[in-house]
Amino acid sequence: MALSVDEMIAALNSDLEWEYQALVQYIQHASVITGAAYGDIQKELLIHANEEHMHAVSLADWISILGGFPTVEIEERQTSGEVTIMLQQDLDGEEFAVKRYKERIRQAEEMQEYGLRRALEDILIVEEEHRRDLLAALGR
Repeated sequence: MALSVDEMIAALNSDLEWEYQALVQYIQHASVITGAAYGDIQKELLIHANEEHMHAVSLADWISILGGFPTVEIEERQTSGEVTIMLQQDLDGEEFAVKRYKERIRQAEEMQEYGLRRALEDILIVEEEHRRDLLAALGR
């Protein structure tokens, strides 16, 4: 059964909270990562942060298009003093994002919201790239 518009708005607002979380967490992690071995991923995390920002803008726009009000709430951020733990936290977030966006794409398709589906597909592609970057940084 397809979601109602209000249910989709609520789901997108939850996604928006997670995008805000990723943005903040990536900035913080990039700022505290040290060591020559992590120079490349440190720069990559800042790129990820900018891309998460663009995802948040896209989601906020779609929430408004659907008649909702974009949230300013943010999901809980994770921190650590250990680089590998930070990178694993970021990877866990990306894996969760991939799962969420695959579901959201299916829901948008059921609602016949094809523009929204396309916007979500674009976000998913980038989230999958982030996942690959983090897996590589963790040597997996």
